[in-house]
Amino acid sequence: MTTANINDFKANILGGGARANQFQVFLDNPAGFGVGIDGAVDAFMVKAASLPGQTITEVPVPFRGRTLYLSGDREFETWTTTIINDTGFKVRNSIEKWMSGINDLETSVGATVPSEYFGVMRVEQLDRDNNLLKSYTLKNCWPTSIAAIDLNYDTVSEIETFDVTWRYTDFSASGV
Repeated sequence: MTTANINDFKANILGGGARANQFQVFLDNPAGFGVGIDGAVDAFMVKAASLPGQTITEVPVPFRGRTLYLSGDREFETWTTTIINDTGFKVRNSIEKWMSGINDLETSVGATVPSEYFGVMRVEQLDRDNNLLKSYTLKNCWPTSIAAIDLNYDTVSEIETFDVTWRYTDFSASGV
């Protein structure tokens, strides 16, 4: 039996550990209509994101009073980004335009071919020297919701942010 000690623990934290604040996100425009997202510039406005999650569902098979669980289909969770709002509302206007292209605010008409409104998103985990550790490319993305921005006289020293929830069909991951 081995005894745990701090030196063994330190030796196994490669690179000092991955840091949650070392990341970048790239937002790409959908093919069908000009949304106006500048992936290189607007990436700096993403304050928070996540590395995407996934689940392999279960298929329960009852057998003589017992249940055997078999693996089912892979499901991808929605993905949420928190975006910093500038005074020109550049990213928010672009996402609202994207959503309006899917379903117009006034007419409820919009793109009927998914390839017209699907975009590609990429989230990258970086080390402390900005070297790429891991990358996820989310395919066939589109915004499902854009959160409200709360306005309040008491909020004097904060910049507005808003959340966008994205749906995607699948992703590819580096190192897999």
